Amino acid sequence: MNTDLESCSKSTYIRNFLKGNLLLLALFHLFGCSPSYVFQAAAGQYRLMNHSVPVAEALQKNNLTPEQKEKLNLVAIVKQFGERELGLKQTENYQTVYLESGRNPLYVISAAPKDQLTHKTWWFPVVGRVPYLSYFDRGKAQTKKEQLLKKDLDVIIGQADAYSTLGWFRDPVTLNLLNDSTVNLVETILHELTHTTLYLKGQGEFNESLAMLVGREGARLFLEAHFGPDHPLSLEARHILEDQRLFSSFLDDLLARLETLYRGPLAYEEKMKQREQIFTQARTDFARLTTRLKTDEFTYFGHENLNNAYLLAIGLYHRHYPAFEKVLQQKNGSLAETILYFRTLANDKKDLLQALDESPE
Repeated sequence: MNTDLESCSKSTYIRNFLKGNLLLLALFHLFGCSPSYVFQAAAGQYRLMNHSVPVAEALQKNNLTPEQKEKLNLVAIVKQFGERELGLKQTENYQTVYLESGRNPLYVISAAPKDQLTHKTWWFPVVGRVPYLSYFDRGKAQTKKEQLLKKDLDVIIGQADAYSTLGWFRDPVTLNLLNDSTVNLVETILHELTHTTLYLKGQGEFNESLAMLVGREGARLFLEAHFGPDHPLSLEARHILEDQRLFSSFLDDLLARLETLYRGPLAYEEKMKQREQIFTQARTDFARLTTRLKTDEFTYFGHENLNNAYLLAIGLYHRHYPAFEKVLQQKNGSLAETILYFRTLANDKKDLLQALDESPE
């Protein structure tokens, strides 16, 4: 089963599966990690930092097209909006640009047992357990994938739009962001700044769900404020939010069916047979759903072979969106108040997703 990716096109893969993946070795005290893993990541991060140039310098060069320069100018405005209006932490991120390549600089591996909806995780100091590994070198990522496949795990490799170093380094703007849509650019910047603002050790699903909420809702707020509520970009952002709700409901139902199967008493071989039947039905259900979607945000689904790693990777970002949106509604639509609420809750609760499940309607 080959789920390797040659591009990050959202029409062929889960663009938002990888949004916000952390460059884990950006934290240089990863004493519990493989030295080779630390070295490759450190080298990749150094290359990005050392070969990035200030935004002002990039705007004076002829490397960028007028459209790319327009989007680069927008980055600082988005960042300021996030800090002033959404309560995001002020950082020195996105003041430089990596101009050397438009290729996505990060390959990300996710894995899971074939008969469990459980992330394969890796432990790192400071950030705790995380459900993915990040590589700058595709060959090293492929080698790691082969090692995991030998353990009879479902495995996928994807490419990341962007990542956050949680404020440890100055994250640059990359060309792939400038080549993406304006809506996705705005969303990604706000998503990454959310990680820098609030990141809970070992709670990957919480971290990514919150960042998805702030990125998506924050993008709508910014575009409406900057371009006007009737601008095509504002309409696109609102349509993406509508599609997000539909897709999250579809995905939650699919994962719930698999969880019921895997918890059941059937033998392993029978579970594998029935999970393929569920996957087939999921493709049929999604085909019906596409008639209701207003954007191509989720048209990637099912283009790759379905497996647990693939679905969990998507679920990391999308399954819990409705629960987070409900909190936002309770906070009168204020992202700043929502972030503050979760920051306060984090002082009292170990598992914030569990706390959300237990909260009264």
